Amino acid sequence: MAVGLGLLGLAPAELWAMTPREFEAALRGRLGRGSRLSALSREDLGHLMRAYPDRKD
Repeated sequence: MAVGLGLLGLAPAELWAMTPREFEAALRGRLGRGSRLSALSREDLGHLMRAYPDRKD
């Protein structure tokens, strides 16, 4: 959220309406084509899913 709202200057509605590819394209546009963005690894994704599980209330 900090990157979308702060660095990219998006409104909250714009940020949440973006697809991951659109967000990446906006970020590359802001940082330049030579910026190195790496995909989240399966291991890192698993760690995040365990740390922040979906809650069914």
